[in-house]
Parts: sequence; C-alpha cells; structure tokens
Amino acid sequence: MSEQVRFDKKSRVVQALVERIERGELGSGERLPGEHELAAEFDVSRGTLREALSELKRRNYIATQTGVGSIVTYDGVPLDQSAGWARALAAGAVQMSTELLGISRVQREELALMAGTEQFVLVERRRRAADGSVVSLERSLIPAVDGLEQLPLSGLKDGSLTASMAAHGYEGQYGKQWIGAEPLDSGAAELLQRPQGTVFLKVVRETFDTRGRFMEQVESLLDPAHFQLHLNFGSPQ
Repeated sequence: MSEQVRFDKKSRVVQALVERIERGELGSGERLPGEHELAAEFDVSRGTLREALSELKRRNYIATQTGVGSIVTYDGVPLDQSAGWARALAAGAVQMSTELLGISRVQREELALMAGTEQFVLVERRRRAADGSVVSLERSLIPAVDGLEQLPLSGLKDGSLTASMAAHGYEGQYGKQWIGAEPLDSGAAELLQRPQGTVFLKVVRETFDTRGRFMEQVESLLDPAHFQLHLNFGSPQ
C-alpha cells in the first residue's frame, strides 16, 4: 500500500470518528468499538486503524485507559487462557491429563438474553496433575446452535472444545472473567476427590467471538495449591 493511499484511508477514519464524537453519537467516557469491528467497518487494516486512533488521541478526541490485566498461573507457569486451558497447559509444558466427564444438552434461562438462546451444551472436564491428583474441574456452557447442538453425539473435534468451536465458525475475540473462591459443594467435592467444604479458586469466564456472538461461559474450580492469580496494573514510565 502506498503512503498516500494509507494516509487517505487514515484521514477518512479520523474524520468519520471525529464527526461521530462531535455529533454526540459517541459520548464522553463511552468505549469505542473494538479494533476488529472498526477495521471491518471502514475496510482498513488494523495498522491503519491504529494510526487513526493515535491521531485522535493526539488531538484529544479520545484517551486510552491503562489496562489492568490478570493471568492465572499453574505452579508459577503463566497460562494463556485465550486458546483454552488444554492448549495453555500444553504451551507451558505442564504435565497434566484431561478427563472428559460428559457432554449433554441443558437449559439455562438466565443466559438467554446474553446468548440469544436458552439451549446449551454442557461440557464437563477435570484435569489431573502428574501425581494423579485432581486439580481442576471445568464446566463449559456453549450455545446449542449452528451445529454445536450435535456435540453430545459427535464428540469433540480432536478432543478439544476450542477446535470444535472453531470448526463451527466460533473463534474467541474478547470477554470477561471473574475470579474468587468458594467451598466445594458435595457434587464438586466428589468429582475433585476432596472433602466437601474444601476451598477452591473459582474462575468464571465469558467469551465472545469475532462477530460479537456469545460463544462460551466456563466455570473452573482450581486447586489453590497449584493455581494462582497474578495481577498486572499500570505501565512503566
């Protein structure tokens, strides 16, 4: 792409966003749409879009907020959860085995507004450390649409929920995560082979795909003897 063409595209994006801000379509404190969405809307590369956003920041139309990022570690090894726990553990060379406990159809009315359906597929898995102890229990809810409703019959692609979702057109783009702790109820305690009431970390993660569709809510119960939360904040000057 020539420098002139890139400049013209950047200028077009800058002008369009300035007009929206000045018309009040984007209010003070309101978040801009994500990079992927804006780049697709204006038919520009993400590099060109970032140049446009930098120009808007320079002209004080927008401001960036220093992010607060959190990562989960296993025995001190950082885990990138964006591609799923299995790949995160493999990438960190963590010796762990995964047991698929079941795949079933369930109904969750409380998620209907966010997901656009009350029908879900529940995928339950637990993971064992090298010594055989169970260190995590994961319950993933995915919408029973677009062919995913067949997973209880067809099983997971290559044993991976992430690969199964991708095969049906779902690739994670962004999401939210809550981390806390709670005592195990009788059902979870039995599956984790721990006494009822043992306190485990609880991570709830909601993921949306590149088209903004809800694609997964996963609840993970993690052994705090192995898993920890690390929080990064601010940026060095």
